[in-house]
Amino acid sequence: MPVAVMFVVAAADVLAGPGVGLLPLVSLGPAFAGLVGGWRRTALIGSVALLLCVVLGLYDGLFEERRGYSAMASVGGVTGVGIAAAVMRSRREAELASVRSIAEVAQRVLLRPVPRTVGPLQVAVSYTSAVAEARIGGDLYEVVASPHGIRVIVGDVQGKGLAAVETAAVVLGAFREAAHDEPDLVGLGERLERCVGREVEGEKFVTAVLTEIGKAHEAVFLNYGHPAPMVVRRDGTSDFPEPPAYALPLGLSAHDGDGPKPYRVPFGPGEQLFLYTDGVTEARDAKGRFYPLGERGVSLLQAPAAHHALRQLREDLVRHVAGPLHDDAAMLLLRYRGHGGGEGAPE
Repeated sequence: MPVAVMFVVAAADVLAGPGVGLLPLVSLGPAFAGLVGGWRRTALIGSVALLLCVVLGLYDGLFEERRGYSAMASVGGVTGVGIAAAVMRSRREAELASVRSIAEVAQRVLLRPVPRTVGPLQVAVSYTSAVAEARIGGDLYEVVASPHGIRVIVGDVQGKGLAAVETAAVVLGAFREAAHDEPDLVGLGERLERCVGREVEGEKFVTAVLTEIGKAHEAVFLNYGHPAPMVVRRDGTSDFPEPPAYALPLGLSAHDGDGPKPYRVPFGPGEQLFLYTDGVTEARDAKGRFYPLGERGVSLLQAPAAHHALRQLREDLVRHVAGPLHDDAAMLLLRYRGHGGGEGAPE
């Protein structure tokens, strides 16, 4: 673009003649170069612009008066400013690259990749942040193979930004430790409640659903004010098992609410368990209609590979919104092997 601009200005100057006064416009070349290129490229374009200015000034006879020297001063000044801008932009880009690399490390620590398979289960995950350029937010998930069974958490921290990420890190750290130690799901939930109440300041809370899958063909749930999971049966039907009584989210035990009661749901070979945050079900289209997970989810989750099925669901969710999501959306798919498909993979 800088070269094209200088070529156009030079051609117009030759055709229009010296009386029009187009020569200072040659400085557009180094100006554009400073916006899009490095400082060396800007300096090179500036040198070419100065040379072109001298040639055109001699051709037009402008050095017999001040106009030629004014044009050269204009090109030289713009070139200097362009070089300075290019240097500053390069430094900012290097700083941004460093910050992004640190963010990627933080992502791997906070939301580390789940295993492809855990016991009899195939696992696939998807996380879409509502913040542009972000990869993590206030939603959380984890899968732990413990001595007491396969334990899973999917949760949503109240609020957004770094404070929500910090709270999510606290919950995940406590879950990863307690999932191995606590013999039952209720004890695991109580330990998370104590941790959130102790570590999280203010009125923040975390909705979450804890799941335990043992040797019996069933899943045990403990729901802290979170959207009910979806179970896809072998015959293609689905249901959303609700808790016997709704409980307050983690972090609100001071309000004297009753803790959640565990409930069991049949879950065996050939069936799927889909856990998600409200960024999925509360996603709206242009007409304000919520995403119909119950209608579309079953057909979209029938792909042979678990990660392909989850990718299809995520793409359909984005198409439904027709733009960026307004809230983080975490999705975790568990397939009881025997469904007849490829292995799931984290995304």
